[in-house]
Amino acid sequence: MSMLQDIEDYVVYFDDLNVGDKFQTPSRTITEADVTNFACLSGDFNRLHVDVEYANATQFGQRIAHGLCVLAIASGLTTRLPLIKFIEKTLIALANLECRWVKPTFIGDTIHVDVEIIAKEETSKPDRGLIVMRRTAVNQRDEAVMESEWKLMMRRRA
Repeated sequence: MSMLQDIEDYVVYFDDLNVGDKFQTPSRTITEADVTNFACLSGDFNRLHVDVEYANATQFGQRIAHGLCVLAIASGLTTRLPLIKFIEKTLIALANLECRWVKPTFIGDTIHVDVEIIAKEETSKPDRGLIVMRRTAVNQRDEAVMESEWKLMMRRRA
């Protein structure tokens, strides 16, 4: 078996994760196309996102990306982590998601996601457990722009 095949077969269970484990995603720049496409996809044409003149006159001084667009991009960046590939076979469900936006994300900002396991909970079923994963989107100025907690139900080792 090749080393590449060994990596493909690697599996992470609930039991393998520890509170305090940390990971960082690659980064990605938020583009004009992201905002425009998200407005079309979601139907959210709020002027703060799509109207340059209106947005320039707001407290932000420019257009901002939709919060849900930033959440979606952060989710996508997180799926690029090897960890997510390794838990695919043991992931049962997304049980809960809480999110707040602490600063605006502007077109041209480059974000990455800091991921940390902040809690583990056993369930009434011995074959599964819940992990709570904090995902913080951070811009190029090292400012948190979004904080979210994802509760994932995972399989336990037999």
